[in-house]
Amino acid sequence: MLTSVPFLVLALVLLLAQPARAIKFSLPAYRYPPAKCIWNSVHPNQLVIVTANVGPGANQRVDVEIIDSSAQKNQYLNKKGINGETRLAVTAHAEGEVGVCFRNYLDHDVPHEENPSRSRVIDLDIDIGADAVDYNAIAAQESLSGLETEMRKLEGIVKEIVDEMDYLKKREERFSSTNESTNTRVQKFGTFTFFALVGLGVWQIFHLRSYFKRKYLID
Repeated sequence: MLTSVPFLVLALVLLLAQPARAIKFSLPAYRYPPAKCIWNSVHPNQLVIVTANVGPGANQRVDVEIIDSSAQKNQYLNKKGINGETRLAVTAHAEGEVGVCFRNYLDHDVPHEENPSRSRVIDLDIDIGADAVDYNAIAAQESLSGLETEMRKLEGIVKEIVDEMDYLKKREERFSSTNESTNTRVQKFGTFTFFALVGLGVWQIFHLRSYFKRKYLID
C-alpha cells in the first residue's frame, strides 16, 4: 500500500501539469475578415490534433488554416467552409509555435448594416504530443486493460517531460555558450580600446612636442 503512494502522487502531478488547450470564442463575420489565431508551443515531429466545433450561422463561411512560426512559415493545411465538428491532424516540422487560424467570411448579399450582428461560435480543442494519441484505439488494438492503458498514457507523458527537459538543457547550454562568446568579445574589445587610447595618447604627446619645437616654445 505504501509503495503505491509515490506512484499515485507522481501520476497526479503529471496529470495536473498538462496545460489546458481548449477554448471557446465567438468569431465575427466580415466580408474581408482578419485571422484569429490560437498559438501553441511544439517540438519537431510532434503530433498536433485540432478539433474545431463550429456553431451554426447563416450566410457565413468559416475557413481554417494551420501554420507555424518558423522562418519557413510552413503552412500545414488550409480548409474552407468547415461546419459542425472538424478534426484535423498535423505533425510539426520545426521548433516553435503552431497557430490555428480562423476567418469568418460574410456573404456579399448580406446588407452592410447587418455585419456587426453576424458571428459563429467556435469550440476549439488542441491536443499536442501524448495528449493527441488515441489510447482507446491502441487499447482495442493491443487488448490492453484499463490499468495498462493508463500506464501507456503516463509513459507518453513522462517521455514528453524528459524530452522537454532535454530541450531546456540544450537551450541553456546554447545560451551559456552565447554568453561566454559575448563576454570574450567584450573583453577583447575592451583590451583593444585600452591600447588604442594609450597609442593615441603617445601620438598626441609626440605630435605636440614636435609642434612646440617648431614654434620654438621648447628646446
